Amino acid sequence: MLDPTEPATVLQVDDHTLVDTIIAGDRDAYRMLVERESTTVFRCCYRVLGHVEDAEDVAQESFIAAFRSLASWRGDGSLRAWLAQIATRRALRAASRRARPASLDDRPDGGDLPGEVDIFRDSDPAAAVSAAERAAQVREAVTNLPEPYRETIALRYFAELSIDEIAWTVDRPVGTVKVHVHRGLERLRAALSEESVA
Repeated sequence: MLDPTEPATVLQVDDHTLVDTIIAGDRDAYRMLVERESTTVFRCCYRVLGHVEDAEDVAQESFIAAFRSLASWRGDGSLRAWLAQIATRRALRAASRRARPASLDDRPDGGDLPGEVDIFRDSDPAAAVSAAERAAQVREAVTNLPEPYRETIALRYFAELSIDEIAWTVDRPVGTVKVHVHRGLERLRAALSEESVA
């Protein structure tokens, strides 16, 4: 049994121990997993969807899905990468189901996600709005990529997984993942350049 009153435990418990404890029925261990990985899961969802409320909903669904399939985690890769894949796949599905334009008011509280645009703190609001619009175009272009490029690009650039982590997560050779990233980026550039010409 893990001690939930020990804040350092959240970061110190290894993945295998945490998963085994959750599977054994320890609800505090599951809470610890959510606390430990919520930023990663939310970030994946937000970067794909671009909307805080949608990202929160999909992040919650992702944790529920992960809980239900925790016994299927192979344990030969990181739990964070496995969760990022679940979140990214669910976010991509959600993004393809809806066509909601980006809103300037819809941003994470405090704008504290690395690499995210905060038009309210930027010294040049016009440039920030332009960057936010470009980010929305990139998200949409990634969502419209065919598989396996869509998932590979999303895992690499939205979930910030390494090539090795992606290979483990999608169960493909590293060389194949490198090719998918390269070809996916080519398709993404082509789609974005067509959009800028239109």
